[in-house]
Amino acid sequence: MSIDRSLKVKGALSRHRNVLSRGERIETLKLEERFTDGDTVMGLPKVAHRKAATGKKEAKVKVAATPEAEAAAAAGTPAAPPTAQPPQQKKAAAKK
Repeated sequence: MSIDRSLKVKGALSRHRNVLSRGERIETLKLEERFTDGDTVMGLPKVAHRKAATGKKEAKVKVAATPEAEAAAAAGTPAAPPTAQPPQQKKAAAKK
């Protein structure tokens, strides 16, 4: 019988879990000042544990740094993008 892949991964418990352990719930309640050390650990109130939504990273456009582009950036004017070789010339250069 094989082991489930979630048990194989070393950091499997580092991902988001819907159910917190008793210790984790007590820590959260202490931070919210809803639990003191003298309180009983049985019958703890529910603790909201939401997964933090992360925003998508925007794709950055990388432009080759050329002296003309750097000079234009310093002057505050947009520089013309570097000209690319047509596909036919690239193939011919690759065959040589």
